[in-house]
Amino acid sequence: MRFDELRKVLEHYGYTMSGPSSGSSHKTFRKPGKYPITIPQHEPIKRVYIEMVKEIVESEEDNGQNS
Repeated sequence: MRFDELRKVLEHYGYTMSGPSSGSSHKTFRKPGKYPITIPQHEPIKRVYIEMVKEIVESEEDNGQNS
């Protein structure tokens, strides 16, 4: 999976991306009331990050929090 694809999934669930202006390839996704998710912007995204995002998204769907 490419970083932009993962970004689009998180943005669909209401997360916004931010990152340092320089010096780091890590991007942080934030959503009010949720823990921030930090993912390195590398191609391809490592499976561990994809699985982490999948668990978070499924958890929010189960709780009806996709608003």
